[in-house]
Formats: sequence, structure tokens, C-alpha cells
Amino acid sequence: MVSLSPLSLLLLLRLLFLFTLTHLSTSQNTTTKHYYLKLPLLHKTPPPSPSQSLLRDSLRLSHLHHHLTSPIISGASSGSGQYFISLLLGTPPQPLLLIADTASDLIWTHCSASTHHNPHNPIFFPRLSASFKPHHCFHPSCKLVPNPPNSHCNNRSTLHTPCLFNYSYADSSSSSGFFSTETASFHSKHKHTNLTLSFGCGFRVSGAGFNSAQGVMGLGRGPISFTSQLGRHFGNKFSYCLKDYTLSPPPTSYLTIGAEAQNDNVVSNKMKFTPLVVNPLSPSFYYIGIKSVSVNGAKLRIHPSVWSINDNGNGGTVIDSGTTLTFLAEQAHREVVTAIRRRVRELTVPSPTPGFELCVNESKLVKGASLPRLKFELVGNSVFSPPPRNYFIETEERVMCLAIQPVNSETGFSVIGNLMQQGFLLEFDRDRSRLGFSRRGCDVP
Repeated sequence: MVSLSPLSLLLLLRLLFLFTLTHLSTSQNTTTKHYYLKLPLLHKTPPPSPSQSLLRDSLRLSHLHHHLTSPIISGASSGSGQYFISLLLGTPPQPLLLIADTASDLIWTHCSASTHHNPHNPIFFPRLSASFKPHHCFHPSCKLVPNPPNSHCNNRSTLHTPCLFNYSYADSSSSSGFFSTETASFHSKHKHTNLTLSFGCGFRVSGAGFNSAQGVMGLGRGPISFTSQLGRHFGNKFSYCLKDYTLSPPPTSYLTIGAEAQNDNVVSNKMKFTPLVVNPLSPSFYYIGIKSVSVNGAKLRIHPSVWSINDNGNGGTVIDSGTTLTFLAEQAHREVVTAIRRRVRELTVPSPTPGFELCVNESKLVKGASLPRLKFELVGNSVFSPPPRNYFIETEERVMCLAIQPVNSETGFSVIGNLMQQGFLLEFDRDRSRLGFSRRGCDVP
């Protein structure tokens, strides 16, 4: 993960807050007024190379698959978080930059027990906040986080023992500390709102995976995620639009939380929906159902069982903001690569970029022609049809490689990564348990 200097990171945070870091707005209809919260999603600058993305994604996927059999480990991978959200935490507020992760529930920050705030080390200082309060270990919320072994919560007389949490990651990074409550501040020109959040205050954070951020903002389906906690105030729905971060200057992406997230009257008629599937073994992940895949309109011969979740909780397809590339079950990947290769035979380069199976010379494309079109037919009779730039990535000048990788683990699942999601408004409607998507929704202010 590319690191920002502490000073430049602090200046960036302050600039973002001055430039309306969070946008608290209202949308009026005939019956009621709905509030929503809008936060910028920041991408790493400069973005990682394709090889770096592949390495980090592979590590993350291994970790997410491990989560199926080891729920003690967080769903977030420290090394592959590509998008960040800034948060004002504490009284008075302290600015923090957190990795946005739809495959994790817990909000946690790197904390210091010091009383001397260091502007060159922008982590959270709970002793400088008047509103910081650890949960005690017998609080019901303490059961929602992974507790370390021997957490000293076995004596009913020690009522003031704090709730301890311990998260570990696939790259040996870890965070442990107190599961606590704190005030989060959200500002706009018209309104100031303070909300109480439960979060992990990590006094012991190890590993290089968090050099660019002060923690993780879990956006998963669990009760302690950022979206779950704020959904109680704004409505149990959130959306985001990831724009092309390779452009210069990169356009701003946003995360919106609220029942009337982005002018529903404009977007709703353009939105397609597919059910969100619940996997009891991994209830925090956002699963969707794929029925079939086609290339240039030709349906591929992929057995339906490839896309299903089996009795052991394996398989299925997850929408994930923290993975860059897309990973498909081995049989599906083989069929997709074969079908695309057949249609770009004259464009292929003899020596693909290491780590990528299929690469083409873009300069050989006939004027007006395009790379093969991929379509996913989803449960609910909706079709997700991303443009080729969402699954071909430039690895060197004029060389584009297929950014779809195989899932080789029999206990794994497919992942639709953030590159495949670019240019779509994705709406996670948790009350109706459905995912909406629209190509035009990203243009709605």
C-alpha cells in the first residue's frame, strides 16, 4: 500500500473537511422529509499497479475464504483496501482516514494512550476526547466482536472490565484493544449532527498494511457495521458510485447512506434489482445470485451449481469494495477466458503480463470495434453488463489484460471487485434485501 506522509495526510484531511467532507441533505416528497448522509470515497494516489492489485487481491481472497471457517478473523484485508472514507471522531472531533470495506463489520481505529496529540501522527487519542467510553465486557455488544483468549471477562464481580477485541489479518497484520463508544460528527452548511458509534479502539496495531490509513470502516451486513449503525438514523439503505480513478484529475466517488439516498424519483426507474442472498456461514458478506454469463450474446456452458452456495456455505458470489479485480470459480473462469480468447485471437500478445492469462494489443483493434462484451444474468431477471474497460486493465502502454482471475479453492466463492463495479450506482437496500444497480445513477448529483 502506497503511503502518504503524515503531514500531507493531515493537510488532505483538513482540506476535505473544509470542502464539505460530509454532506447532510434532505429530499422532500409529498409525505415526509428524508435525510441522507453523503461522504467522499478517496482512492489511493497513485493507484497500485495491476501486478500490485493482483498480489493484494489474491491475499485478500485467501483471507476472505479463510473467514468461512474462522469467524474470529475479520473480513477486511489490510493490504488491499483501495477506497478510504474520512471520519470525525471524538469530542472535540479528531479527523481519521479509514479503509472502506463491504466485507467487514467492525469500525476500528488506531489509538494512542498518550495525552499529547501529535499532528504528524493522525491517529485517535481517546484520552483527549470527553465522549470516549469503553463497553464493559458484560455488555451485549461485546459478544459481537472477536474477543482475545483469556480476555478476563469470566468474573461476574469485575463489572468495570472493558470489552476487548482482537482482529487478525491474512498478512499477519492485527489490531487489538477496547470495543468502545464514541461521538462521530457530520457537518454540512445547513446541519450539524452528532451520532454515537460503537467502534474498536486499537491500541496494539501491527503490520505494514495500515500505513495509508488509521483503521477500517466496516460496511458489512452485521449489526455493528458503519452502515448498520447509521442506518438506524437515516434509513437502512446505502449506495456508492465508484468512478474511474485512472483519470486525471480523478472524479470524486461517494458513499451515500439514507432511505432516499440519491433523488430516488430520478434513479428508481433506471435501477435494476437482484436479491441479496444470505449465507448463514458468512452473514456479513453481500452475496448475489448469478444465473448465467454470456460473451457477445453467446451464453457460456457453465453448470448452475458453480454459482450456488452449497450446504457447507461454500460457493456463491460476493460484491466487494475492497478487492480490485474480479475472481470467478475455476470452471466459470475457464469458460470466460476461452470465449474471450476465441474472439480476440488476432489481438493477443505472445507473452502476457506475468499474473495475467490473456492480454491483447489494443492498437490492433479495428477502428470502431471493441473488445468482447461480458454480461451477467442475475437472479430476478436483471442483467449486469459492464463495459470492457471494467474487466480489461492496462498493464503497459497499449496492452490490455483480462482482469478476471480464477478461484482455485474448492471452499471459495466468486468476487465481483471494484473495477467491475466502476461507473455503476450500486444501492444496497438492506430492508428489502436487494441490490440495485444503474449505469446512469452515477450522474445524479
